Amino acid sequence: MNTPVNYRFSFGPWNISEGGDPFGPEVRPAFPHEEKYALYRPLGFEGVQFHDDDVVPGLDGLSPDSLMKQAATVKTMLDNQGLTPEFVAPRLWFDPRTVDGGYTSNSAADRAYAWDRTKKAIDIARAIGCKAMVLWLSREGSYIREAKDARLAYQRLLETINGMLAYDPEIEIWIEPKPNEPTDQAYVPTIGHAIALAYASSDPKRVKGLIESAHALLAGLDPSDEMAFALAHDKLGSVHLNDQNGLKYDQDKNFGGANLRVGFNQVRVLEEAGYGRRGEFIGLDVKAMRTQAGSPVTAHLTNSREIFLLLVAKYRSLDQSLVAQFRDARDYEGLEFYILRHLLGA
Repeated sequence: MNTPVNYRFSFGPWNISEGGDPFGPEVRPAFPHEEKYALYRPLGFEGVQFHDDDVVPGLDGLSPDSLMKQAATVKTMLDNQGLTPEFVAPRLWFDPRTVDGGYTSNSAADRAYAWDRTKKAIDIARAIGCKAMVLWLSREGSYIREAKDARLAYQRLLETINGMLAYDPEIEIWIEPKPNEPTDQAYVPTIGHAIALAYASSDPKRVKGLIESAHALLAGLDPSDEMAFALAHDKLGSVHLNDQNGLKYDQDKNFGGANLRVGFNQVRVLEEAGYGRRGEFIGLDVKAMRTQAGSPVTAHLTNSREIFLLLVAKYRSLDQSLVAQFRDARDYEGLEFYILRHLLGA
């Protein structure tokens, strides 16, 4: 039997919430990014997820020298705290030029902006010692189907991926699928779509997926099945664990907070595949409850990490011979009851 994985954990600085949401005023004061890095290790995390402008705020208005200088400053901060940058993602969805999408926009000028911003994001990633880029294709879709030529849109996405691979011969690209929000219907809504793009790319080994639990649930799919599909193709770059209460807005609830059994099966699939043995992170993307007081607010991060580890212990204490007996007999009623009793500590 393989040696159990000692997991490494990551989160993005945006997960230490300042208390704002689209439905009212902020309820907590902002907490500076520079002060957040000192929190990671004491909370049990060593990986930092980044958007490009988390590293270099206002990067569109900076010269290349200024951009690299700020990136070097952040790298020093990370080194001083013993932190590893897990990935950098170009944040394209805040700029007015990407209201119709970046890579799939009907405007050539807007597509040019998106590509220029993406190259800057790759430069930032390499400057802080990171070799992974995440593409969350947030506005790459449409509000009405007739607005775009979907076949052409997918071609443009593939051209972008190939352009990124050519721009940096070492960078990996992790596509993070999501079926909707902020667009009504997004291109690349599932991990299957992402992996199809990977295989169509000029260097399939360097194109993988990042699966967020809530995004899979919003597509009406089970996150563990999405993870298993990516793992079967050796294309799971990372995960964003959280939870989701139904087909609503993207809630980013604490991992296991809505459905503990769904959380358990994600842990089970990762454990069975030996995920993390090559240094892959368990990434969290969870938001603090709006009612939580204080600054900084971090319990949602430590609680989600602890739930993950408790579920790891539950998986590792399963009677695998009994599970095999249930499977061989196709006694799935018995298997389900055993799993439920095990999760309840009975």
